[in-house]
Amino acid sequence: MNDFEHIYDDIINLPHPEPSVRHPRMPRSERAAQFAPFAALTGYEDIIADTAEQSAKDRL
Repeated sequence: MNDFEHIYDDIINLPHPEPSVRHPRMPRSERAAQFAPFAALTGYEDIIADTAEQSAKDRL
């Protein structure tokens, strides 16, 4: 082991700080929403499905 692996030994087992009065903890339901997937390309999957359907018809 090298020194780099022990950089945080002094703080790694400290208790988690309690939330402040000014900044209470966010509820899990709201916190999880921050990481929920979003549709960056709205309608993209519909276009792909339409193109696939048209390709299938063209092959017949």
